[in-house]
Amino acid sequence: MEANENTIKLYYNTEVEKLAMPEYGRNVLKMVEMMKEIPDRAKRSEQARAIVKVMESLNPQVHQQENFDQKLWDHLYMIAGYDLDIDSPYPAPLPEVVNSRPENIPLNTKPIKARHYGRNIESIIDLIASEPEGEVKTAMIRSLAIYMRQQYLIWNKDTVADQTIFADIERLSEGRVTVPEGLELTKIDSNANFSRPGMNMGFNRGNNGKKQWVNYKKNGKKK
Repeated sequence: MEANENTIKLYYNTEVEKLAMPEYGRNVLKMVEMMKEIPDRAKRSEQARAIVKVMESLNPQVHQQENFDQKLWDHLYMIAGYDLDIDSPYPAPLPEVVNSRPENIPLNTKPIKARHYGRNIESIIDLIASEPEGEVKTAMIRSLAIYMRQQYLIWNKDTVADQTIFADIERLSEGRVTVPEGLELTKIDSNANFSRPGMNMGFNRGNNGKKQWVNYKKNGKKK
């Protein structure tokens, strides 16, 4: 059928340029393009502020982010292809910073020696092994053993002897940690529930990036 002046031409998203910020829609892009054509800088800036208000209403979840007002202005620059000559309350974002890829997080591919205890147990044992002998180290071993017993019972719904846990500590430490003779763990309450893994172990990161044991249930504190 031959087109005439009354024919309505349909446009599909596949036929137009991909949006830099799809959450704001194509109408906001058109508003930005029209704003860029305004010759007067003051009027362009005024129109930019109005567009930012529209963007805020279209993307209300942006309020959940810190400095959301600056993020809206950053989004405006991104929609405009960073080609925007206006008086903005914030510095214009740099495309090389916005489009930069995050650094890859190195993965620990070392096999876990005991999966039912988790990988962090090995790091804790390394820390304890570096401690000098004494009451503090004994308290650390005891607290670790209580935690390991809890983790053990999550995956094995039976009882476990203290000596089994002590043997696991010495095995996982490859002999670097020796459980003091006569060490006993607290009795398990008959109503105890070990259905959920995880426990507050009381660790904090020091300036050297290593985890430091900062709290114990008994035997004082290590600063």
